[in-house]
Amino acid sequence: MQSDKERLLDDYLVTAARIGDRRALDHLVTRWSPRFLRHAYRLLGDESMAQDMAQEAWEQILRGLARLEDARAFPAWAYRIVTRRCARAIRQLEKHRNGQKALAADPTPLACEAADNEPADSARRADMALVLAALKTLPGPQRAALALFYMEDLSISEIAIVLEIPVGTVKTRLMHGRLKIRDIVKGTGDDQIG
Repeated sequence: MQSDKERLLDDYLVTAARIGDRRALDHLVTRWSPRFLRHAYRLLGDESMAQDMAQEAWEQILRGLARLEDARAFPAWAYRIVTRRCARAIRQLEKHRNGQKALAADPTPLACEAADNEPADSARRADMALVLAALKTLPGPQRAALALFYMEDLSISEIAIVLEIPVGTVKTRLMHGRLKIRDIVKGTGDDQIG
């Protein structure tokens, strides 16, 4: 989870950037760009498209930052912008594909950054790889909710804002996603034992 110090730093950076502090804005972009890129990639499954959508989202974020009244709302507000950009890209892609197979997201390349930040303990990394592989198999809505909760440290209410769904729906997606991952991991463990 994001520490109180990190939240305070983000609040300060957003507030300072809103009043024109260029260094604070640069630091804010540096801190949040990788998160937004990972989120876009999880939604789109295409690294190049994710980079484009994250960049477009940043343009909109920067234009609207001065109007953001509560600095604490920045994460949910910004993730929602990224999500909407990705949704728009998916709709456009589906129009061009004219009914062809929908995108299948594969969070491995960018999501593995989370595994790289773990201690060097190989068993823990193996467990993380197994969970990330299981995460890939989930339907997009469950995958997005779990990733925002566990990988991006957003609260349930922030996820509801980002995904524009009720809090109860977030809780349901988290519950079903956790159960599916548990079953996959448990099934894999049983296969390795037997």
